[in-house]
Amino acid sequence: MSLALDAPAPIGFGEKIWRINWGLVLVLTAIAGVGVLALYSAAGGRFEPWAARHAVRYGAAFGLMLVVALIHPKVWLTLAWPIYIVSMLLLVAVDVVGKIGMGAQRWLMIGPMQIQPSEIAKVAVILVLARYYHGLRREEASKFLYTLPPLAVILAPVALVMVQPDLGTAMMVLLGGGALLFVAGVRLWMFLAAAIAAVGCLPIAWSFMHEYQRKRVLTFLDPDRDPLGAGYHITQSKIAIGSGGLFGKGFLKGTQSSLNFLPEKQTDFIFTTYVEEWGMAGALVLLFLFALVLVWGFSIALRSQHHFGRLVALGVTAMMFLYVFINTAMVMGLLPVVGVPLPLVSNGGTAMVSVMFACGLLIGVNVYRDAQLPLRR
Repeated sequence: MSLALDAPAPIGFGEKIWRINWGLVLVLTAIAGVGVLALYSAAGGRFEPWAARHAVRYGAAFGLMLVVALIHPKVWLTLAWPIYIVSMLLLVAVDVVGKIGMGAQRWLMIGPMQIQPSEIAKVAVILVLARYYHGLRREEASKFLYTLPPLAVILAPVALVMVQPDLGTAMMVLLGGGALLFVAGVRLWMFLAAAIAAVGCLPIAWSFMHEYQRKRVLTFLDPDRDPLGAGYHITQSKIAIGSGGLFGKGFLKGTQSSLNFLPEKQTDFIFTTYVEEWGMAGALVLLFLFALVLVWGFSIALRSQHHFGRLVALGVTAMMFLYVFINTAMVMGLLPVVGVPLPLVSNGGTAMVSVMFACGLLIGVNVYRDAQLPLRR
């Protein structure tokens, strides 16, 4: 029987809409709603300057997500390298003419817009790695020589992001890329060798770190060494989380946030702002919503009949997990403070758009789960 006869019939627009995982869409909207509440509270019971913008950004990003979800995966297979190259050029531009803020050069001004290209690079790496391994056989993916190109794809943006410096995003790109290599079939001994090499390079990495980054690591190891300096952020965060108790102090009643003891309460420490008011119960509800996103992500990956979609879904799911794990562990003192936002909750336009774009790719894998894609390298 010919391939033309074996190929599945094209699905109509109505069926595409039906295949959108509306449960996942609802959960993402609920998480963004939590973000609006938390940012409203962080501003002292005002929609400006954060909550209103967050809601508008989510509305625009929501439309983008649906458009991305309805685009055939073969388009993203074709655009993977162009998107990656553009993201790399933007990262280079940041290092040359980027805007400096809060001691780092991470933003690029394009007209009236301020974007953070490192957020775009996270999704670009997922697309390129998924395309690369889509064109390999399983036995090829496990060979060392075939691992060198994807390593270059991962390490190039990591190096450019470290220059900014942005340790948190560099960690996410590195760990997210590593997760994709693992599910693509790279042998375990390669990861062990990389881990040993990384440990051996720690003294070199330490010498290249900025002074404030060293202080953050030392504060993580000994939180009480500088409670009014490098340890101030995490000390205030722990106080806020602990004072929230089981059910929290109540909406708009968080003292650490309202009295401005908590730094960066609208971005990196938004989870702390939320937990102080809603307590452990509220934290568990929010983490449960994120867990649903991860479960749906794995489910979509398992249902995909093409390797590209499977890898994209797993890459997006790994990215979401790293966002949530690093941010929540960071504000609780389980990891050094590295500046990773909580997706759809923290204030930030580029992060919002990149996360929703990635979720659109994830939903699109489900819409076109039985598509037949050409093999490309």
